[in-house]
Amino acid sequence: MDILEPRSPAGNASGQPPRIEIDEALDKGWFQIWYQPKIDLKRKCLAGAEALARIRHPRFGVLLPGSFLPGIAEQSVCRLAEHALITALESWTTFEQAGFNLHLAINIPVSVLLTLRIAELVEMRRPQSDRWPGIILEVTEDQIVRHMSLARDLADRFRASGIDFAIDDFGAGYSSFSSLRGLPFIELKIDSSFVKNCATDTTNAAICQTAIDLAHRFGSAAVAEGIESMADLQALMVMGCDFGQGVMIAPPMSQETFLALLNQRSSVARAQTQPSLPADVPAQRLASGQA
Repeated sequence: MDILEPRSPAGNASGQPPRIEIDEALDKGWFQIWYQPKIDLKRKCLAGAEALARIRHPRFGVLLPGSFLPGIAEQSVCRLAEHALITALESWTTFEQAGFNLHLAINIPVSVLLTLRIAELVEMRRPQSDRWPGIILEVTEDQIVRHMSLARDLADRFRASGIDFAIDDFGAGYSSFSSLRGLPFIELKIDSSFVKNCATDTTNAAICQTAIDLAHRFGSAAVAEGIESMADLQALMVMGCDFGQGVMIAPPMSQETFLALLNQRSSVARAQTQPSLPADVPAQRLASGQA
């Protein structure tokens, strides 16, 4: 699910951002896809990024999903998902031309899986490079559980088109572990509410460790989302978590900022398939390119 940062631009007298219609934003070219880096915690290198929707309004600046996603019509959700998917596929080519092969992920609601011809769209728009690793569709745990048979069927059919599933916000849906048996997924993303304070909260630590072990038992990767502190980051590494993302590592950023940051890291890193990004770099330093 999109990470809703606490900062929001001022919009009206109540302090809430203005209501912007999805179709208007798409028609006027206000939508942007930002990227939040995903770090390989074992190799300590950049592994990919999650695509997140933003609106850059000419008057109100950057608007977060909380100001435009709630209550939107299904048709608009589908149109936004199509735009985001196509943009992510095009972005991969841009990153690859700069020397970076990133596994990109995008959040997709089940309603879009039922409506949008995703496999056909990816087949038509996918990068032609032999190095393309495919794309990851993140579906929240609660939606997966409610549509288990559909998810299994789609996961099997999508794989041939280079599309993999990730279970997002794992733990928040309180599904039984047995219900996930037989569901093909490449990643299990631990909900940020359990990642937070996992270094000191024994309950959160136990849930994170269980989720990590479960992912590995299913032959998948464990991803911690919403990492906010160095202590939690180090605790997750000790637990054997595979990947991590969050403001501690790097905040979401525009494609231009992300690419500039990657290029600034080092000319040597640009020639590598997976450029090195130390996992202990604070978000402020990483975002400013000072690391």
